[in-house]
Amino acid sequence: MLTLKGPASFEETIKKSRFIAHAAHVESQAESLEFFESVMDPQANHNCWAWRISFQVRSSDDGEPSGTAGRPMLNVIERRELENVMVVVTRHFGGIKLGVGGLVRAYSGTTAKCLDRAGVVELFPTADYTIRAGFEWAASLHALLTQFSAQKLEESYENEGLVLKIRCRESDYSELAASLRDACRGQVKIFRC
Repeated sequence: MLTLKGPASFEETIKKSRFIAHAAHVESQAESLEFFESVMDPQANHNCWAWRISFQVRSSDDGEPSGTAGRPMLNVIERRELENVMVVVTRHFGGIKLGVGGLVRAYSGTTAKCLDRAGVVELFPTADYTIRAGFEWAASLHALLTQFSAQKLEESYENEGLVLKIRCRESDYSELAASLRDACRGQVKIFRC
């Protein structure tokens, strides 16, 4: 899944109208509302927005002619195959009408330039697992977790040995589990949390 590396802003003036774009990674509709409220300008003529979250989409023209703001912004997000992304473009009208085509170009162009500033990162589905093994396997376990870029969430010790809670890519699980079993000569238990 492709999403934004970080939040970004971009501003440009087109025929005396100021267009200010803000983009961010969002995980839910509630987060998108919080982001919108944090960047929208109540003094502006328009606060148009678009988001794509878990393959659901929404957009708003906020008083601009229908289909000239929110949908073009959403098209930019979709063409880049981004997920969990919201863009808000605020317009301060400068007195010169841009026309339908001009508005589409202004909103989509400002959105594209803002997303360029944010950068893109690929996220992979992950899952949490618990690993139980004897103390003698601790060094081997830690080495394999590093090799597979697994994140250690918690480490504890019990009478029977070491207990690790980890997070790794779902696509790496089978190979990681096989490597752990080999390294610990089958004396390891791995299960999903």
